[in-house]
Amino acid sequence: MKKLILPTTFIAVMLLLFSCKTYTIPTDSFREQMIKTETRNLKEVEINNPLNFHNIKYHSNNLNQIIVLDKDGKKMYLKNSPSIEMRVTHMNGKKFHLYFDTVILENDTLKGGRSRFIQGLSREIPMDSIVKIEVQDGGKKFNYQN
Repeated sequence: MKKLILPTTFIAVMLLLFSCKTYTIPTDSFREQMIKTETRNLKEVEINNPLNFHNIKYHSNNLNQIIVLDKDGKKMYLKNSPSIEMRVTHMNGKKFHLYFDTVILENDTLKGGRSRFIQGLSREIPMDSIVKIEVQDGGKKFNYQN
C-alpha cells in the first residue's frame, strides 16, 4: 500500500505546481470588452491540429488581449490565443466551456464554440443568466498559422 501512496502524492504535488492559472472576468467588464466583437468584425483564422491532420479554420473574435482578475483581484492582461478556454457558470450552477477566441456578444447573448474538431458545435447563453466567467490557458498546443 505504501508503494501506491508515494507515486500518487508525487503526481498530486506536480499537478498543483504546474496547474493552469485561472482568472475571472466580471460580467460588466466582459460585456465592455466584447462590444467590439460583433459578427461582422470576426476574422478567419487557421490553427494547427495537434492530432497532425489538416489545419483547422474558423472565425475568431478580434480581441488581442483580455482584461482579467487574478485570485487576489489584481487586474492583469492575458493575450488572446486559441488555447484560452472559458468557463461560464450559469445561475442554476451549470458550467459551460467555450474557446475564448470564438466568443462574441450578440444582442446580449454570449455565443461561442465548444469544440475545435467539430465545426458548428456552439452554445448560446443569455448574459443575464451568467453569474461567473473564468478563463485559463488550457495549455493545449493550438497555435495560429496565419
